[in-house]
Amino acid sequence: MPLGEVFLAAFLQLLLDRLTPRDILNYFGNFRGVGKKLEKWRATLSTIAAVLSDADERQRTDDAVKLWLNNLRDLAYDVEDMLDKFATQMLKRTIEGRDQASTSNKVRNSLFKIKLNWDMNSEMKKITERLQDISDRKVKFGLKDTGTSAKESRSLPSSCVLDEKLVVGRDGDKGKIIELLKKSTNFGVVAIVGMPGVGKTTLAQLVFNNKDDAMKEFELKVWVSVSDDFDVVRVTKAILESMKPLPVQVEEFSKMQHDLSEQLRGKKFLIVLDDVWNKGDRDLNDLWLRLKSPFGVGAGGSKIIVTTRDLNVAKIMGATGFHNLECMANDDCLEIFERHAFGEVNSGKPVNYELIRTKIVEKCCGLPLAARTLGGLLRCKETDEWGEILDNKLWNLADNCNLPRVLELSYHYLPSHLKRCFAYCSILPNDYEFGQKQLVLLWMAEGLIQQKPDNNKQMEDLGRDYFRELLARSLFQESSKNNSRYVMHDLVSELTRWAAGEICFRLEDKQGDNLQSTCFRGARHSSFIAGEFDGVKRFEDFPKAERLRTFLPLSLSYSTGWLKFLSRQVTFKLLPQLQYLRVLSFNDYKITALPESIGDLRH
Repeated sequence: MPLGEVFLAAFLQLLLDRLTPRDILNYFGNFRGVGKKLEKWRATLSTIAAVLSDADERQRTDDAVKLWLNNLRDLAYDVEDMLDKFATQMLKRTIEGRDQASTSNKVRNSLFKIKLNWDMNSEMKKITERLQDISDRKVKFGLKDTGTSAKESRSLPSSCVLDEKLVVGRDGDKGKIIELLKKSTNFGVVAIVGMPGVGKTTLAQLVFNNKDDAMKEFELKVWVSVSDDFDVVRVTKAILESMKPLPVQVEEFSKMQHDLSEQLRGKKFLIVLDDVWNKGDRDLNDLWLRLKSPFGVGAGGSKIIVTTRDLNVAKIMGATGFHNLECMANDDCLEIFERHAFGEVNSGKPVNYELIRTKIVEKCCGLPLAARTLGGLLRCKETDEWGEILDNKLWNLADNCNLPRVLELSYHYLPSHLKRCFAYCSILPNDYEFGQKQLVLLWMAEGLIQQKPDNNKQMEDLGRDYFRELLARSLFQESSKNNSRYVMHDLVSELTRWAAGEICFRLEDKQGDNLQSTCFRGARHSSFIAGEFDGVKRFEDFPKAERLRTFLPLSLSYSTGWLKFLSRQVTFKLLPQLQYLRVLSFNDYKITALPESIGDLRH
């Protein structure tokens, strides 16, 4: 997975700022040349940081350089872990020394310093060897200081967040879907099929929210995001909860399906199953048969709308009506771009705009997602930079990435302070609805929000600025169900995983993998969606990710009793083994007790 040059550059700069030996020397003295070693680290890291731009270009075609960047990233994390470890130990000992100033305690403090000195020297020796190896390979690869890096973007005020519900050029498609819904008085499935980013979800929303007489005939209307996690229990519960004012407390699936049948009985309903993936023909067929069991009791004309990338999904689900959603016309794509690039007032166009309009349309490839993203990217740039961005050689680069090139460019041109925050979002499941405050608190806990000396803003306010800028760039978007919650398009979620590489992972994506692999051991951030039966067993592999910084369990649909059991297993057996944790959230879990060993967690 490619690693952005600015991503690593920003990380290395943080390390360089922390490698000032003054505080450490005040505590240790110059034991075994600690100060000289730290100064040498600073010098070596500075020369490495200078060639990152060249390495970022080379790694796209040179696997050895890509591996070099991966090794550098792992080393940077380990250096930060070491600095944090000793800073914590020094702080703890300083506080204990203040509280107890007796002669015996002074002796113990001196012995502690000697032990800490030896421990620190041992770790520094290992890191010095790795750093020297990385430096030697830099010379071997002939990496050069090009003196260039991605330019910082101008800041966006909150007023730049555009209305994502403005839709262009889909009235004809909307009419065809409504006709398919009216076509038969029998229960049936209507499928919207199209490539990623073409606007399937947007079209389904247009139909779902339509106010004409045909849509008013549906007594019940339900929207559920399915995505790659087609969990029958979760989807059934989501449908049932949309019809009741209170959360569903039922634990047995059969009882849940019975209750759903009673809610649907004799009523004409419309259920949208958004973004259904093919997990394998047999698996999907079994899942669909279980899910649809309660649907047959509805009134005549009840319908399911399914949106999918895969025509085979629509066939397996027995669709009686198909609509293949084509790419947008060039004029419609341009209109979407302009709304996001210039705002509703349509001002601020570059002087050569008429000359570059054709190039902009070509870059959008008829995809509304690409048009929104490119508009958000260029809106954040000075107009005299537009030509340079549109001519960037990344547009023409051939690789194995399945993302629209505009998304990769959008990440490439993110300001350095946003790159790590955005990549961190890769631990969120597809279609997961998140809150602004929730994400800002996670960024803060991870130290991803950079407070400059001349900036008096509180960390929370800076985090909100970060969030709003990602929203303005169309990398985040408002949830269609709750305008105080946000989601990422599936392709944007793929972009976060592309950007994060092996640093972040979601445990459900690792099923069937060898979790003892280097990939897993190098991971720093993780989320986990509890399965109905497999949760505890899956946790057995977590200690192999021994440097894990984030542990984010997410509960979507399972019973309180199961969560209580699961949380106890995790709290008492797993957490004491993860010594580098910085972020631990049991927001959805019912924690009633903590083990004494929780005090061993440093951060």
